[in-house]
Amino acid sequence: MPKKRSNLQNKSELLAVRALLGAIGALPLETSMRFGKAVGRLLARRFPRLVKTARRNLEIAYPEMPENERARIASGTFESLGRHLGFVAHFKKFKHEDIRDLVEVVGKEHFDEAYARGRGVLFFTGHFGSWEVFNLLPPAFGYGMNILVRRLDNPLVENYVDAMRTRFGSVTLDKTRAARTMFRVLEKGELLGILADLNVQEKEGVFVDFFGVPASTTVSIAKLALRTGAAVLPAFAVWEEEKKKYVVYLEPAIEYRENDNSPENIRELTQQITATVEKYVRRYPDQWLWIHKRWNTRPPGEKGLY
Repeated sequence: MPKKRSNLQNKSELLAVRALLGAIGALPLETSMRFGKAVGRLLARRFPRLVKTARRNLEIAYPEMPENERARIASGTFESLGRHLGFVAHFKKFKHEDIRDLVEVVGKEHFDEAYARGRGVLFFTGHFGSWEVFNLLPPAFGYGMNILVRRLDNPLVENYVDAMRTRFGSVTLDKTRAARTMFRVLEKGELLGILADLNVQEKEGVFVDFFGVPASTTVSIAKLALRTGAAVLPAFAVWEEEKKKYVVYLEPAIEYRENDNSPENIRELTQQITATVEKYVRRYPDQWLWIHKRWNTRPPGEKGLY
């Protein structure tokens, strides 16, 4: 059971979050994102344990990579987080046309094809670039959006963040109590977004290969798809330096055997999803969330990696 939080602590944290985002968001967007990168570098110095986790993850994923290259990628992770922070700080100012202008979408035809099937679209993504943009992007093009989230421990900060996420009309669903709702939105042909790149407890997932190492991965996406027939659509928002903008890449829907809820089919689909995430991590290694202990849960009897 989490430790009970005091009202003073909740208010103090809310004040800090509002002050930080307010200060960054007061700057022009391009300046905010540059300043955010500097904030990211500051966070790396302030939280050495996160740097240590990033370095360890990189050792696991790239055992042959020179240490100086791992250090460069770890540093890039914090800069990417900071840039993302600078972008998010402007969410309250954005209008629909701003999102359409600022974010390029590649592969929209894959979404159109999936949506036309009428059985719901189950977006999966990872902690890349600006993953929060998916709260605003579909509504900016006239589509409703449901996002599965983990509520923050601080209810005041949660309400503040949720207001930014939902300002275009998206609906956030609490992952601890949204099972039936997720099925319903897909059965109605709606859109649902889920992050697919976090470690989960063994009872919540299956072990699939991620960089050749077993990683406990959520089965919720596979189970939802197999129960509803929804299209499983990869979607990744990454920063393209040459274009100086975020680009959302939509890929063709993942093919899977419908009406087969066997453990083997669930694992197979989860592996396909994870392999797609890995492809993007390899393509944009300095934009992924290496500070998360992705391989924390181990198969029974296996020694911990951290």
